[in-house]
Amino acid sequence: MADAALRLTALAQELLGEPLPVRIRAWDGSESGPPDAPALVVRNRRALRRLLWKPGELGLARAWVAGEIDIEGDLYEALDLIAGLIWDRGAEAKDSLHPVRDPKLRAAAKGLLQLAGPWPPPPPPPEEVRRRAGALHTKRRDKEAISHHYDVGNDFYELVLGPSMVYSCAYWEDDGNLEDAQRDKLDLVCRKLALKEGDRLLDVGCGWGSMAIHAARDYGARVTGVTLSTEQAAFARKRIAEEGLTDRIEIRVQDYRDVRDGPYDAISSIGMAEHVGSVRYREYADDLYALLKPGGRLLNHQIARRPEKDETAYHVDEFIDAYVFPDGELAPLGRTVATLEEAGFEARDVESLREHYALTLRRWVANLEKHWDLAVKMTSPGRARVWRLYMAASALSFEHNKIGVNQILAVRPAQDGSARMPLRARDWKASATG
Repeated sequence: MADAALRLTALAQELLGEPLPVRIRAWDGSESGPPDAPALVVRNRRALRRLLWKPGELGLARAWVAGEIDIEGDLYEALDLIAGLIWDRGAEAKDSLHPVRDPKLRAAAKGLLQLAGPWPPPPPPPEEVRRRAGALHTKRRDKEAISHHYDVGNDFYELVLGPSMVYSCAYWEDDGNLEDAQRDKLDLVCRKLALKEGDRLLDVGCGWGSMAIHAARDYGARVTGVTLSTEQAAFARKRIAEEGLTDRIEIRVQDYRDVRDGPYDAISSIGMAEHVGSVRYREYADDLYALLKPGGRLLNHQIARRPEKDETAYHVDEFIDAYVFPDGELAPLGRTVATLEEAGFEARDVESLREHYALTLRRWVANLEKHWDLAVKMTSPGRARVWRLYMAASALSFEHNKIGVNQILAVRPAQDGSARMPLRARDWKASATG
């Protein structure tokens, strides 16, 4: 008798203490749960062995990447329901789901073991990062982490990001065209930096060169872009040559800590600081401060998390750390502003773009789904599944205010304390004075 789904539903409800809001479809063809709800499809019982070996997020992630579990129906609805049932229950509830302490949960674990099949668990999917031992955020380790995420094929990124090749949130006026919204974001950054003809701009984490091209072509800036990704750099240089801007833009494969040719009139750091890490963030702030001329502006565009009641309890999301951004860390907005000011910057403006990122991510997911077969061919089924899950889940996190993204405009004050900014700068149309 095919009853795996019924048994899984009963075990899950025993573990969670409430009914499952999703259907379960098991490898034996059985189904159980609300008929109109999205389905969690368990394609292979290897997924259960992964969960028993690594309970929680990492076990689920491995099963998802390996294609052993899937979602049938609305992905966003399913993730919302599952997150509300498991991840959003709070630390105390999560801690209480500990089979060693609770006889009821031990019995449920034994039931899973019976369904799971022969031991041991399968190895992690090949897409999981193979991390170098040692200290976090050394130059070598950071380069390897960046390569894991970005050196997976420029053609794949073009499918997801679209022609703009901008890998950060767009700036939406309405629910319009992604390319227009990305152009508007780049233009917003240039206006906040008050770029003008001949200004030297350092673009930290320059990606595929979109910001550098916009600043040079539309504002006449002379741009140095630095990235740790060799594939990004090659793509950016090709685009720059096609635009006829090689005399205005230099792209380097270089760590920001090794840039020594300041001072610059302005610095943009868009979606890069998440890679810096808490142990290096003050060094990052100090380095950028030293590279700016007095009166120069920094635009720091960075994802932020909500503050923890106990900041020592913060830990990096296991799925993101293992499959997406190895060693990446998020900081609360207040901590980031404080660190920049401790380095000598004056924070002049903070703008939240949280809802903008949710809209952007949903467009990227739609691009990936539209070109799914080609994306799989360009990378791997597992890599494509990583991206679909992380982008969809991130969109929901932005929508529900679990995380945010902010543009911090900071100035290195002149020796007399002047910020060299107009009295009313919020429309970002006035040029810097002095």
